[in-house]
Order: sequence, then C-alpha cells, then structure tokens
Amino acid sequence: MTSPRTAIVIGAGFGGLALAIRLQSAGIMTTVVESRDEPGGRAYVWRKEGYVFDAGPTVITDPACLRELWALTASDMSADVDLIPVSPFYRLLWGDGTSFDYSNDDESLNAEIAKLDPADVEGYARFLDYSRGVYEDGYVKLGAVPFLTATSMVKAAPALIRHKAWHSVYATVSRFVRNEKLRQALSFHTLLVGGNPMRTSSIYALIHALEKSGGVWFARGGTNRLVSGMAALFKRLGGTIILDDGVVRILHEGKQVTGVITRSGQRLAADMIASNADIVHSYGLLMPSPVAARRQKRLRAKRFSPSLFVVHFGLRGHYPDIAHHSILFSDRYGPLLRDIYDHRRLAPDPSLYLHHPSATDPSMAPEGHSTFYALAPVPHLGKADIDWATEGPRYRNLILDQVQEMLIPDLRDRLDTVFHYSPVDFRDDLGAHLGSAFSLEPILTQSAWFRAHNRDDHFGNLFFVGAGTHPGAGIPGVVGSAKATAGLMIG
Repeated sequence: MTSPRTAIVIGAGFGGLALAIRLQSAGIMTTVVESRDEPGGRAYVWRKEGYVFDAGPTVITDPACLRELWALTASDMSADVDLIPVSPFYRLLWGDGTSFDYSNDDESLNAEIAKLDPADVEGYARFLDYSRGVYEDGYVKLGAVPFLTATSMVKAAPALIRHKAWHSVYATVSRFVRNEKLRQALSFHTLLVGGNPMRTSSIYALIHALEKSGGVWFARGGTNRLVSGMAALFKRLGGTIILDDGVVRILHEGKQVTGVITRSGQRLAADMIASNADIVHSYGLLMPSPVAARRQKRLRAKRFSPSLFVVHFGLRGHYPDIAHHSILFSDRYGPLLRDIYDHRRLAPDPSLYLHHPSATDPSMAPEGHSTFYALAPVPHLGKADIDWATEGPRYRNLILDQVQEMLIPDLRDRLDTVFHYSPVDFRDDLGAHLGSAFSLEPILTQSAWFRAHNRDDHFGNLFFVGAGTHPGAGIPGVVGSAKATAGLMIG
C-alpha cells in the first residue's frame, strides 16, 4: 500500500491555514509549523485586562471563500465561526465635519452620494458597473489561478486592456465622479491591501464590487475566532500544528526541498513544502543556495507596501454613535499618500482606520467598556530612518489626539488601557521584510505573473502562499492564493 503524501506548511496565517485545510482534505498529511505561540500570523490576538485586541485583519469580505474550506469535507463553518454582518460597511469622516455612511443599501448609499453631489449618483452607477466587470475578470476568473509562465500573463492581457488596468484606481474613479470626497470614498480600499490609490492598478476597483456582492462581516469574538475555527477544522481533519517553534532552515538537495529544521532543533521531512512566511524571509531560509540568493536579491529590489502604526486602546463607557469601521481622512489625500509611499517622512496628519469591534460584539471588552484600535499607514523601514522606540510613544499620542478631536472629546478621561504596534514589531514578530505590513506593493508590474509565483521555478516541490503571491493581500487574496497553490500541490 502506498504511503500518503506529506507536506509542511510554514506559518499559520490565513493563507497557511487555508492551504493546510485544502491539503489535508485531499488526503495529504500536513504539518503546519508556526513561530508564534498562537496561530494567526498578522491576525494575532492580545487579551489584556478583559479586552480582546485583534491585530488584524479586521475587515472580512467574501465569506463564501471561507465557507468553501469547510465545504471541502461537507462541514459547516457556522459550527466553528459565527459571522455577523456589519452595517454601515464604513463611516467616512473628514475634518470639516462631513460624514458619509458607506453601506450596501442602494437607496441609502445614493442618498449619501447625493449629499456630496447629486450629479455623481449617475456617475457612481457607472463606476459600479465598471467595478463589477473587473471583479468578474480579475477575481472570479483569475483570483485563484496560478500565474507560473509569461504565457499565462499574455492570456490575461485582453481583460487588462479592456479595463485599462494601467490606470490607477483613483484616476479610474475620477472618470466617473467629480466630488473629491467621493473620489476618496471610492478609492481608499486599496490602502487596506497595501496599495496607493494613486498608482495601484484599476483592477483593484474590484474591491468595491466584492464588498457589494458579499458584504462586510465580523467574526463574533474577533478575527481570532475565525483563525481558531480554521485551526480547529484542520486538526479535526487529522492535521498537526506545531506552535512556538519557527522554521530556521529549509533543507534541499539538487532541485528538491526535503524538510525543515525548527528553532528547537527538530528536523521534519516532507514530500512538499509551502511557505506562508514573508516571501523575502522564506528565500532566506533556503540559504546557502545561489539560486535562493538570486531570488532574494531580485525580490529586495521590488517595491514593498508601507508599514502600519497601530494604537490599541480600551475606554470606559459605550459609544453607540461610533461605527464598527470608520475612516478618518486627513485634509491632504494625494500629498499624504506621497509622504507614506515616496518620501522619508512621518506625516503629522495621518488618515486613520478606526476599528470599534465592541460596537458589534460587546464581549470584545469588559462590561461597561469599549475596545478600539486606530491604524495609520506609515513608511516602511526602508523608506524612513525612524527610531520607533522614541517616536512610537509620541506618534501614539498624536493619533489619540486626532481621534479625540474628531470623535471622542473625553477620550483621555476615559482611557483605561493603551499600547501600540510599530513597523519594528512587524519586522521582528513576523519576519516582514522592511516591516512591510502587506508584502509587495500591488502595482500592475508586481501583479499576477510579476508577483512571487505560487511554485518556485527551481525547486519543483517548494510552494508559496500568502500576501506576497498572486493575487495579493487581504483575507480573500490570501485565501485565493491558498486555492491556487493547493491546486498545484494536489495535482
């Protein structure tokens, strides 16, 4: 009788767990090796003083791609995870007092648009048609397809040309609507996957249609509950998760990888290895290898997404008027984006994403309290020489002051607990190259075939999954990359 095939997945982030579930469901005996003490990767969790602080990601879209993982073995996701719809999707706020509720209710959304500019209601309808077109071509048809050859990119070219993919999301939105605030409202989404709206390919306008078709959701108990639900499913299928013992080396002979060595000295062998770790870090695990060194050098020369500075805080009291997801826009949009992506400076007026999970699920905070985090995109460690040990506390106070000024006047009086997470933490905790929060920047020349491939071109049984591979960052992106990679591994 032939022994079952075996696989090792490095990293228990969303991509790694989704891939492991697919492999184990197909009868491939799979072991996930994770360096941290809990699964999740970028979706880590801290529990402090009765508060639950999700590290992120906290915007859950396309729940169908998640339910599909349970359906592989005729299971029901609801047995492990309770998803709650979030409405409005986001509340957008500007310094002049303008607010915009971005929801899935067409009548309400059109009314919000009309408040900004009645003439843009018709333009928005045309933008939505465009977004649905790129969603169908870019996500439904190609989101889980591995781009391993230049020919595969050529085949996708007609769709890219049809949708004028060389235009940016912001430029594309501007073709349809004229109000500047509405242009910001319809283009900011790329920031949630590491992209600059001013230069990210218009293909990423699909995010709007993705949200419209599938909604925006929250996992009861936090994103960590979705992670633990995926881990529970994987273990029920017979998979193994090793925690707190990261891989320090990938072993190889000729054009084959053969196993891994962990921090504790364990040697694990497998027929196939897939890495959900940072893509630059992953190639470092193959050293010494001239091939891996060349791959890593080429990757280092690419453009990487910015990092994030995240302030987690708990407040005494409830805030029913603050939405689950809010975007607090700076008075500068384009200039601020240039500060983040191109200049070596830390902006004094960041735009913020404010997460308020206890608005939907009171269990995220102690009774009578509320949980928040405020997230600001900041330059990665290769862009700005910032001493975060010194700058972190100052920037944390600046962000809290901004939230206080725009939303919570008595924030300082109600502040119960606070801590922050900086680009240095992304580098040190997650092995993220330059502290980038989203891996490679999602520009057209770093997408699909131009992104890291789901299977290595030299080591035939080495695979990659996650934000650095096609199709990119975000929960649907990394779960899609897992589907693409699993198809290659299962054969």
